Amino acid sequence: MNPLWSDLTLPPIRRELLFGDRVVHTFAARPAHVSALLQSSACLHGEQLALIDGEFQLNWAQLQATVQRLAGGLRAQGIAPGDRVVIWLSNRHEFVLAWAAVLWCGAIAVPVSVRETGDGLAYVLNQCAARGLITESSQWPLCQDLPSVKALCLRTRVDAGAEPAADHTPWHTLLAAAPLSDPHPVAEADVATILYTRGTTGKPKGAMLTHVNIVHSCLHFAAVMGLNADDRTLLAVPASHVTGLIANIATMIAVGGAIIVQREFKAGDFLALAARAGMTHTLMVPAMYKLLLMHADFAQTDLSAWRVGGYGGAPMPVSTIDALAQALPQLMLHNTYGATETTSPTTTVPRGMTRDHIDSVGIPLPCARVAVMDDDGREVAPGETGEIWISGPMVVKGYWDNPEATAKEFSAG
Repeated sequence: MNPLWSDLTLPPIRRELLFGDRVVHTFAARPAHVSALLQSSACLHGEQLALIDGEFQLNWAQLQATVQRLAGGLRAQGIAPGDRVVIWLSNRHEFVLAWAAVLWCGAIAVPVSVRETGDGLAYVLNQCAARGLITESSQWPLCQDLPSVKALCLRTRVDAGAEPAADHTPWHTLLAAAPLSDPHPVAEADVATILYTRGTTGKPKGAMLTHVNIVHSCLHFAAVMGLNADDRTLLAVPASHVTGLIANIATMIAVGGAIIVQREFKAGDFLALAARAGMTHTLMVPAMYKLLLMHADFAQTDLSAWRVGGYGGAPMPVSTIDALAQALPQLMLHNTYGATETTSPTTTVPRGMTRDHIDSVGIPLPCARVAVMDDDGREVAPGETGEIWISGPMVVKGYWDNPEATAKEFSAG
């Protein structure tokens, strides 16, 4: 492990065999699955605020109880352990609840961007052989005529209101079901979530994020950013993307903090929401930070609680870093690099080092290993150009039902 992480409080690290074919560094003490993260937060922080979406609020005890009812509703509607349930929702509290409930009942959540076209949705539904679809009324006309939808055992609109419809199960019906008190038993190597990622060519590939992948990413984020139950993250990037899902939602479930939902990013609304809710943490792309700085309300907005700001996807201009440091001296910026296939984080810049290393995406996380390899699979010397290879417990075990792509993109994990 890099000595720059020596000041972190980390679980013991050991080498371990994962997925039957790779030996990686892992946290020896860790939750057994994603639902165990929720159980822990409900037990330790039950009365603390967990989820904020406008006027809608839940504490951790209420959130777990809602997830238990939704999981019971999914089971009553025919969703079995291992079934794939597509979550085609924008940023809203129902996304968080649906994702957690699908995992609680032992099924596999498949978040899809609401910007995906009908053909794109049809491909995902077919490729993962989905058994359920959870969406919202605004999206419903785009999926009613898809052949894939007709074969599903469950179709739910979270905001269907009083409109009668014979072809869907209302959200309130799921909530009215008998609760599933305990999460369905799963192995940590089981797939929890499939996220479809587009390459430069070809069809999207479904990266299989396992429970052990997600747990390690949450533990990494919490450790390197110093997150705890007092933190409140503002979810401004899409929840269906690996950053929003893992860095914002799953990590707050892990530490018992609060998830503040912004349904659509607008700089002025972000500032008002961040001040009102006491945001302490978020992850965004650099352009979003720039839009905040440019907004007329920025200088007058109380952002004194904001202490951790992650970013990635592009370099942050020095001018933006300096402007943020001047306006928000308590804000610690972290340039973070990762991919869908690495369940979000692979590297990050340690606390307090971003300004002096603006051209760097940081160092490998405590359990991550990064090498630069040539075309023959040999590590190159420092300073030479090659392909980045990443290993660790956060690297997914492959692509769903796509052995050819898995064999091409993965080598011994």
